[in-house]
Amino acid sequence: MITIVDYGLGNLGSVVNMLKRIGVQSQITDKSEVILDAEKILLPGVGAFDHAMTEINSRGLLPALNKKALEDKVPFLGICLGMQLLTKSSEEGLLSGLGYIDAVTTKFRFEDKSLKIPHMGWNIIELQNPSPLTQGMDEEEYRFYFVHSYYVTCKDQTDCLAKTPYGVHFDSIIQHGNVFGAQFHPEKSHRFGMKLFSNFAAL
Repeated sequence: MITIVDYGLGNLGSVVNMLKRIGVQSQITDKSEVILDAEKILLPGVGAFDHAMTEINSRGLLPALNKKALEDKVPFLGICLGMQLLTKSSEEGLLSGLGYIDAVTTKFRFEDKSLKIPHMGWNIIELQNPSPLTQGMDEEEYRFYFVHSYYVTCKDQTDCLAKTPYGVHFDSIIQHGNVFGAQFHPEKSHRFGMKLFSNFAAL
């Protein structure tokens, strides 16, 4: 069972539908007591960094998320904005992130005006370090659907599982221990997203 955290921001229905297609049970919750019983946690997100952190705090979810990620060490996956929330901070806002991974979130800045912001559409991943989350993704070129104006850089590059080229080679899949992040939208990435979710469900 994967517990999907509802803090008011995210494509929750699309995530549930994708998990259902691969035969994985899930539940959506905005309650700390349910999060505390979770076997695996999925933190989705679309929108602004500070707004997301404000919602997590105002709903009283932070202590439960911290316990599951840092003490119980259950598999914990952040996707899109949810991945950026795993970092220490973002140039998009003033609030601290969850800080589960020693990384920062930075705004895309390009002198090349042909590179549009946000980075939107299908793009490849380039595997960097092995992980159960990316198992089998070296068998063919994997493409995922991205929509983002900010990107993550891990301080320790052994925490980077995959990079994606867009003006810079940014960290598009990350992991530190039991905590994982994916910058793209697996729920919009067809069979490639199914593979990532299947790998996460198998952890």
